[in-house]
Amino acid sequence: MHAHTHSHSHGAHSGRVLIWSLAATTAFVVVELVAGFRAHSLALISDAGHNATDALALALAWFAVFCQKMPADERRTFGYHRAGVLAAFINALTLVVLSGWILWESWERLLHPAAVNDRVMLLVALGAVALNGGVMVGIQRSGDKSVNMRGAYVHMLGDLLGAIAIIAGALLIRFTGWAEADPVLSALIALLIIWTAIDIVRESLNILLEGKPRGVELGAVAAAIQEVEGVLDVHDLHVWSLGSDSHALSSHVLIEDMPPSRSGQILHCINHALADRFHIHHTTIQFEHVSCSISDNGCVITSSPVDHQHHHH
Repeated sequence: MHAHTHSHSHGAHSGRVLIWSLAATTAFVVVELVAGFRAHSLALISDAGHNATDALALALAWFAVFCQKMPADERRTFGYHRAGVLAAFINALTLVVLSGWILWESWERLLHPAAVNDRVMLLVALGAVALNGGVMVGIQRSGDKSVNMRGAYVHMLGDLLGAIAIIAGALLIRFTGWAEADPVLSALIALLIIWTAIDIVRESLNILLEGKPRGVELGAVAAAIQEVEGVLDVHDLHVWSLGSDSHALSSHVLIEDMPPSRSGQILHCINHALADRFHIHHTTIQFEHVSCSISDNGCVITSSPVDHQHHHH
């Protein structure tokens, strides 16, 4: 049974939000870089770097939304769900590398402090708060909860917090003259980026390595199948993720010897339970009859009928 749960209207809306956000972020990166170099502010330059990876993040996220709408073909028989997961993975790794560079630069700047133009810092950071806040609202309103869109949202949240920290730093430099506030802030921004990126690296890597979906217990899935009337045993059970919100299952299910119409009903009940309780919509279930376990001349296995269902929410 194959069921598609992603909503095409969500996809179209997500795509528009991402394109708009990408254009705004790219323009802001240029402004922030120029301002950072002119004001000698490492915090602004590191934030521009962070925003540049955000622009990359948004571009990858948009590409992933575009790919996920492409239908399955002969080469990608499951479709392109993983494009978004791969985008999130590359994205988060890039952020970790960038953060390492920012930490190094912060250390160098602490050893050799430089005068900073706090006024430029303050104005640019206020602009960053407005931009990132706007993008976050747009992503939230799109209603897309995939790991791809969550990755883009987390990026923006990191940026927003970074910009707020820069505002605090600019005020601190203005009123106390403590120039070291700039590299200290840069280091804090870098640590914040690493903290937000690691979770996305973990989840996306788990999906790419066919790991068990987050929040799904194999024992609970097996128990749900065994609760269906007529099912005697479940073995060779595998559950994995196609994308961040699309799970698949394959299993051998031992059932009582019965007419085909009854086995069709059992299959329907199993698929219904899996979709309802675990959001598993792609299933390959192979039925084995109880009589075959005591047969001397090998086992006759009947496979479940192919049943295509398309759900559009």
